Amino acid sequence: MSQSEKRNRAITARRQHLKSVMLQIAATELEKEESRREAEKQNYLAEHCPPLHIPGSMSEVQELCKQLHAKIDTAEEEKYDMEVRVQKSSKELEDMNQKLFDLRGKFKRPPLRRVRMSADAMLKALLGSKHKVCMDLRANLKQVKKEDTEKERDLRDVGDWRKNIEEKSGMEGRKKMFESES
Repeated sequence: MSQSEKRNRAITARRQHLKSVMLQIAATELEKEESRREAEKQNYLAEHCPPLHIPGSMSEVQELCKQLHAKIDTAEEEKYDMEVRVQKSSKELEDMNQKLFDLRGKFKRPPLRRVRMSADAMLKALLGSKHKVCMDLRANLKQVKKEDTEKERDLRDVGDWRKNIEEKSGMEGRKKMFESES
Protein backbone atom coordinates (compact mmCIF):
# COMPACT_ATOMS: atom_id res chain seq x y z
CA MET A 1 0.00 0.00 0.00
CA SER A 2 1.28 3.35 -0.92
CA GLN A 3 1.15 6.53 1.11
CA SER A 4 -1.64 8.07 -1.00
CA GLU A 5 -3.87 4.99 -0.65
CA LYS A 6 -3.49 5.07 3.13
CA ARG A 7 -4.27 8.74 3.14
CA ASN A 8 -7.40 8.25 0.96
CA ARG A 9 -8.60 5.48 3.28
CA ALA A 10 -8.06 7.70 6.31
CA ILE A 11 -9.97 10.56 4.67
CA THR A 12 -12.82 8.20 3.71
CA ALA A 13 -12.96 6.73 7.24
CA ARG A 14 -12.98 10.21 8.75
CA ARG A 15 -15.75 11.25 6.33
CA GLN A 16 -17.80 8.17 7.29
CA HIS A 17 -17.29 8.88 11.00
CA LEU A 18 -18.37 12.55 10.62
CA LYS A 19 -21.38 11.47 8.59
CA SER A 20 -22.53 9.01 11.26
CA VAL A 21 -22.03 11.59 14.03
CA MET A 22 -24.07 14.15 12.05
CA LEU A 23 -26.85 11.59 11.52
CA GLN A 24 -26.93 10.81 15.26
CA ILE A 25 -27.15 14.51 16.13
CA ALA A 26 -29.90 15.02 13.54
CA ALA A 27 -31.87 12.07 14.95
CA THR A 28 -31.70 13.44 18.50
CA GLU A 29 -32.73 16.89 17.23
CA LEU A 30 -35.74 15.34 15.43
CA GLU A 31 -36.78 13.54 18.62
CA LYS A 32 -36.50 16.77 20.62
CA GLU A 33 -38.53 18.64 17.98
CA GLU A 34 -41.22 15.95 17.99
CA SER A 35 -41.50 15.99 21.81
CA ARG A 36 -41.63 19.82 21.78
CA ARG A 37 -44.45 19.76 19.19
CA GLU A 38 -46.37 17.20 21.23
CA ALA A 39 -46.02 19.34 24.38
CA GLU A 40 -47.24 22.44 22.46
CA LYS A 41 -50.19 20.45 21.17
CA GLN A 42 -51.12 19.26 24.66
CA ASN A 43 -50.82 22.81 26.06
CA TYR A 44 -53.00 24.21 23.27
CA LEU A 45 -55.66 21.53 23.73
CA ALA A 46 -55.67 22.02 27.51
CA GLU A 47 -56.05 25.79 27.05
CA HIS A 48 -58.67 25.85 24.26
CA CYS A 49 -60.53 22.57 24.73
CA PRO A 50 -61.45 21.97 28.35
CA PRO A 51 -62.36 18.38 29.19
CA LEU A 52 -65.98 17.60 28.41
CA HIS A 53 -68.18 16.40 31.24
CA ILE A 54 -71.61 15.14 30.27
CA PRO A 55 -74.28 16.31 32.70
CA GLY A 56 -77.00 14.03 33.97
CA SER A 57 -80.16 16.13 33.61
CA MET A 58 -81.86 17.08 30.36
CA SER A 59 -81.74 20.84 30.98
CA GLU A 60 -77.98 20.72 31.56
CA VAL A 61 -77.52 18.78 28.30
CA GLN A 62 -79.60 21.39 26.45
CA GLU A 63 -77.52 24.18 27.97
CA LEU A 64 -74.34 22.39 26.92
CA CYS A 65 -75.70 22.04 23.36
CA LYS A 66 -76.50 25.76 23.25
CA GLN A 67 -72.98 26.62 24.35
CA LEU A 68 -71.48 24.30 21.74
CA HIS A 69 -73.69 25.84 19.02
CA ALA A 70 -72.58 29.33 20.05
CA LYS A 71 -68.92 28.27 19.82
CA ILE A 72 -69.54 26.70 16.39
CA ASP A 73 -71.19 29.93 15.19
CA THR A 74 -68.23 32.06 16.30
CA ALA A 75 -65.79 29.63 14.66
CA GLU A 76 -67.77 29.73 11.38
CA GLU A 77 -67.82 33.55 11.47
CA GLU A 78 -64.04 33.64 11.95
CA LYS A 79 -63.59 31.14 9.12
CA TYR A 80 -65.76 33.23 6.77
CA ASP A 81 -63.91 36.43 7.68
CA MET A 82 -60.56 34.77 7.02
CA GLU A 83 -61.77 33.40 3.67
CA VAL A 84 -62.87 36.89 2.64
CA ARG A 85 -59.49 38.31 3.69
CA VAL A 86 -57.67 35.62 1.72
CA GLN A 87 -59.78 36.26 -1.38
CA LYS A 88 -59.21 40.01 -1.10
CA SER A 89 -55.46 39.62 -0.66
CA SER A 90 -55.20 37.15 -3.57
CA LYS A 91 -57.13 39.59 -5.79
CA GLU A 92 -54.76 42.40 -4.77
CA LEU A 93 -51.81 40.12 -5.50
CA GLU A 94 -53.16 39.35 -8.99
CA ASP A 95 -53.70 43.08 -9.65
CA MET A 96 -50.17 43.90 -8.52
CA ASN A 97 -48.73 41.13 -10.68
CA GLN A 98 -50.66 42.50 -13.66
CA LYS A 99 -49.39 46.04 -12.95
CA LEU A 100 -45.85 44.70 -12.66
CA PHE A 101 -46.27 42.89 -15.96
CA ASP A 102 -47.62 46.07 -17.58
CA LEU A 103 -44.78 48.19 -16.19
CA ARG A 104 -42.11 45.90 -17.59
CA GLY A 105 -42.86 47.28 -21.03
CA LYS A 106 -42.72 45.42 -24.29
CA PHE A 107 -44.04 41.93 -24.42
CA LYS A 108 -42.17 39.29 -26.29
CA ARG A 109 -44.54 37.71 -28.76
CA PRO A 110 -43.65 34.27 -30.00
CA PRO A 111 -43.51 33.88 -33.76
CA LEU A 112 -46.75 32.33 -34.91
CA ARG A 113 -46.88 29.82 -37.70
CA ARG A 114 -49.75 29.71 -40.14
CA VAL A 115 -51.50 26.38 -39.99
CA ARG A 116 -53.82 25.27 -42.71
CA MET A 117 -56.64 23.38 -41.12
CA SER A 118 -60.21 22.79 -42.13
CA ALA A 119 -63.07 23.74 -39.85
CA ASP A 120 -63.83 20.05 -39.26
CA ALA A 121 -60.24 19.32 -38.24
CA MET A 122 -60.18 22.38 -35.95
CA LEU A 123 -63.39 21.38 -34.17
CA LYS A 124 -62.14 17.82 -33.88
CA ALA A 125 -58.91 19.09 -32.30
CA LEU A 126 -60.80 21.32 -29.88
CA LEU A 127 -63.55 18.89 -28.91
CA GLY A 128 -61.52 15.70 -29.01
CA SER A 129 -61.73 12.62 -31.14
CA LYS A 130 -64.87 11.25 -29.50
CA HIS A 131 -67.08 14.03 -30.91
CA LYS A 132 -67.99 13.62 -34.53
CA VAL A 133 -68.42 17.05 -36.03
CA CYS A 134 -69.55 17.96 -39.50
CA MET A 135 -69.10 21.51 -40.70
CA ASP A 136 -71.29 21.28 -43.80
CA LEU A 137 -72.96 24.64 -43.41
CA ARG A 138 -75.46 24.16 -46.21
CA ALA A 139 -76.77 20.86 -44.83
CA ASN A 140 -78.58 22.50 -41.92
CA LEU A 141 -80.20 25.29 -43.91
CA LYS A 142 -83.93 25.35 -44.36
CA GLN A 143 -85.20 25.36 -47.92
CA VAL A 144 -87.67 28.12 -48.66
CA LYS A 145 -90.00 28.16 -51.65
CA LYS A 146 -90.74 31.59 -52.94
CA GLU A 147 -94.48 32.10 -53.13
CA ASP A 148 -96.25 35.10 -54.51
CA THR A 149 -97.71 37.03 -51.66
CA GLU A 150 -100.69 39.32 -52.14
CA LYS A 151 -98.60 42.45 -51.75
CA GLU A 152 -96.17 41.35 -54.45
CA ARG A 153 -99.07 40.49 -56.79
CA ASP A 154 -100.70 43.85 -56.11
CA LEU A 155 -97.46 45.69 -56.77
CA ARG A 156 -96.92 43.77 -60.00
CA ASP A 157 -100.50 44.34 -61.14
CA VAL A 158 -100.44 48.03 -60.31
CA GLY A 159 -97.56 48.66 -62.67
CA ASP A 160 -96.71 52.31 -63.18
CA TRP A 161 -97.98 54.54 -60.39
CA ARG A 162 -98.90 57.37 -62.81
CA LYS A 163 -101.46 55.18 -64.58
CA ASN A 164 -102.95 54.18 -61.25
CA ILE A 165 -103.35 57.85 -60.22
CA GLU A 166 -104.93 58.78 -63.55
CA GLU A 167 -107.40 55.90 -63.29
CA LYS A 168 -108.45 56.88 -59.78
CA SER A 169 -108.75 60.57 -60.54
CA GLY A 170 -112.24 61.87 -61.14
CA MET A 171 -115.53 60.20 -60.33
CA GLU A 172 -114.87 56.98 -62.23
CA GLY A 173 -111.78 56.37 -60.14
CA ARG A 174 -113.67 56.98 -56.90
CA LYS A 175 -116.42 54.66 -58.06
CA LYS A 176 -113.81 51.93 -58.83
CA MET A 177 -112.27 52.39 -55.39
CA PHE A 178 -115.61 51.90 -53.63
CA GLU A 179 -116.50 48.91 -55.77
CA SER A 180 -113.16 47.19 -55.16
CA GLU A 181 -113.33 47.74 -51.40
CA SER A 182 -116.81 46.22 -50.99
